[in-house]
Amino acid sequence: MEDDGVECLSTCDGIYKEHIYHRRLCRRRRHHRLSLASANKSRATNLHELLQCPVCTNSMYPPINQCLNGHTLCSICKSNVKNCCPTCREQLGDIRCLALEKVAESLKLPCKYCSLGCMEIFLYYRKVKHEAKCDFRPYNCPCPGSECSAVGDIAFLVDHLIVDHKVDMHNACSFDHLYVKSTPWETENEAKMLIVFNCYSHYFCLHFEAFQLGIAPVYIAFLRFMGNAVEARTFSYRLEVGAHGRKLIWEGTPRSIRESHQKVRDSHDGLIIQRNMALFFSTGERKEFKLRVTGQIWKAKST
Repeated sequence: MEDDGVECLSTCDGIYKEHIYHRRLCRRRRHHRLSLASANKSRATNLHELLQCPVCTNSMYPPINQCLNGHTLCSICKSNVKNCCPTCREQLGDIRCLALEKVAESLKLPCKYCSLGCMEIFLYYRKVKHEAKCDFRPYNCPCPGSECSAVGDIAFLVDHLIVDHKVDMHNACSFDHLYVKSTPWETENEAKMLIVFNCYSHYFCLHFEAFQLGIAPVYIAFLRFMGNAVEARTFSYRLEVGAHGRKLIWEGTPRSIRESHQKVRDSHDGLIIQRNMALFFSTGERKEFKLRVTGQIWKAKST
């Protein structure tokens, strides 16, 4: 019995030592992988810095130009510096840095919107093409006619619209808005109406304005979704105007704010009301223009 006990202790001790050995081996391997990853990241960062134009600081793409001393710059800036190297003032000529162009072909870099959630990694020459359509890229301000340069995520833009553009925001999926204008016969230089709705935990922009359709002045109302086009297609909406026993109805899918306000308007993707019809629907008795626009937003049924 005692011999069995001794053998058991010896066996357990051997297993414990083997376990410790494997733990240390795994730790060394993990440390090695982390070191390699850190080195690769540092190498990629250094190469990326080499591929930055010293003038505009944008990434350089073929043809990458260099002076006689090896200083590089992008082709766009080359045409702006009057053939003079901005680093050493030597003449540039038409020398291409083929070595740097070749290195760039194998370089992999993360999307520049990685801090906003994009985890994709691309070859250097494919990175810019992806970033132009990346779902995580910031959105432009959807306020029409303001020439506003603000960009950001949806939460930022909602606050921006309320604070900076004084846009009304409603927590509802249905609406009943009365558009009032003191001069019913004029459509030129009319204000562009924008209202934001918080519905299904998403935000929607209701637009209403006058514009010229050919030579005829018309009014248009349409909805845009504050998010990408894929999400926008999961919703539907209905707009309606009417009076005196007559009505016009529009049903459709909201367009994403990725598409500009003007693009959506000029595609006539909304409820279009001829001016004479709008005046007929007006409840202002010809003294002022009052047009009631009602509507509803709902989730489209999945097919």
